[in-house]
Amino acid sequence: MDTLHYLGQGFDVALSPNNLVTALAGTTIGTIVGLLPGLGPINGVALLIPVAFALGLPPETALILLASVYLGCEYGGRISSILLNIPGEASAVMTTLDGYPLARQGKAGIALSISAWSSFVGGMIATLGVIIFAPLLAQWAVSFGPAEYFMLMVFAIVCLAGMAGDKPVKTAVAVLIGLMLSCVGIDANSGVYRFTFGSLGLSDGIQFVVLVLGLFSISEILMLLERTHHGQTALKASGRMLFNLKEGGSVLATNLRSGVMGFIFGVLPGAGATLASAVSYMSEKKLAGDSGRFGEGDLRGLAAPETANSASACGSMIPMLTLGIPGSGTTAVMLGALTLYNITPGPLLFQNQPDIVWGLIASLFIANIILIVMNVPMIKVFTRILSVPNWTLVPAIAIITSIGVYAVHATTFDLFLMIAIGVFGYLLRKLDFPLSALLLGFILGDMMESNLRRALSISNGDLGILFSSPIAIGLWVLVALMVALPFWRRYRAKRNLALANA
Repeated sequence: MDTLHYLGQGFDVALSPNNLVTALAGTTIGTIVGLLPGLGPINGVALLIPVAFALGLPPETALILLASVYLGCEYGGRISSILLNIPGEASAVMTTLDGYPLARQGKAGIALSISAWSSFVGGMIATLGVIIFAPLLAQWAVSFGPAEYFMLMVFAIVCLAGMAGDKPVKTAVAVLIGLMLSCVGIDANSGVYRFTFGSLGLSDGIQFVVLVLGLFSISEILMLLERTHHGQTALKASGRMLFNLKEGGSVLATNLRSGVMGFIFGVLPGAGATLASAVSYMSEKKLAGDSGRFGEGDLRGLAAPETANSASACGSMIPMLTLGIPGSGTTAVMLGALTLYNITPGPLLFQNQPDIVWGLIASLFIANIILIVMNVPMIKVFTRILSVPNWTLVPAIAIITSIGVYAVHATTFDLFLMIAIGVFGYLLRKLDFPLSALLLGFILGDMMESNLRRALSISNGDLGILFSSPIAIGLWVLVALMVALPFWRRYRAKRNLALANA
């Protein structure tokens, strides 16, 4: 009953005129950012953080704006994937496998409407999961001390590397780079300058907005300048614009399975929508067996990743709100936004500031409804936006990015640092290092260090405190399992290959 009471309060917050307009604006901006190839939710949320702060938006309104942009990006990423075979972001890659063949078959309208419906179902399933499980996890998390928090963050990092598919080493290296960057600046305990190289501009450390916009926006500008497309035009949605009951019924079970799976992957720190969409797609392909036409325009192959994308986006709010640990790269950016408002995420957030938490949860319902209502009628408009040439897009991104960074401290040093980080991020992308892992390492680094120092201070330097509770021991076991996972995958792959050749 308490949950329903707080949810009612959340809807009072989310349904206020200002917050409704904010949700509408956020979903619109997010959809546009998501459909533009390469930008994605991290860029969209990062660009709007300084805007929200400069406008003086209250924290609950700012969070509703950022969450709406996040969900809008997950919706928008499907549009360029289906019409142009160009994923707007990494999590939309799986959408191209069956979405684009459907468009080539003249079923673009059906594909777009099915994907919009699937995103809606996934978002609603995950939002219900947030309502049910977030308060329970918040109550459980009260028993966490500094040692448990440190181990939880170690688990998050190992989980990210262990689930990184074919490049766990590169993911681990990216995380380590992020951890090192988090150490730049004055040590809060000793006052010693660390890795500043005599520069006063680095004495406060690397600012979050500078790192995010450098890594993603500037590196993306360089990628756009490098990339060329000749003679590629958007496919027009013709024929039926909506799926029929038979087509909707054929993907209903897929929606439900992928929604639950996407929610679970969203809750896991570092897993994210990209992994959720890939696993859900492969699972549905295995379940379909010989009856499926995956890769040739199977509606289930389109519905599975789209449902998982949105479910993962909503599910990633749980570790951010209850544990203060980002469930994805985008929630890592949102976590930074909370710190700008001097809000400490964690289990006490539900007790001390319920309006912010439940207003955000209620806004997830509202944003999903806005998106499903808005998306289908706007298909033709979206296809026109896709025709924006790079000579217009690149300067626009550069201007918005520069304004966003300069607005933080009003120093040119931050602009030059952003450019340097952007070039470094571009090189990492060319070498196939995941930038989201670097960002997660940066976000978790400061919290890891402070919790480890607090734990060692409590125990007078005895490392045994890291093994002193059942929660800590359980997390050690999970860490060991996640470390072993890549090796088990490699062994199983070799064994299957040997059996196939036998």
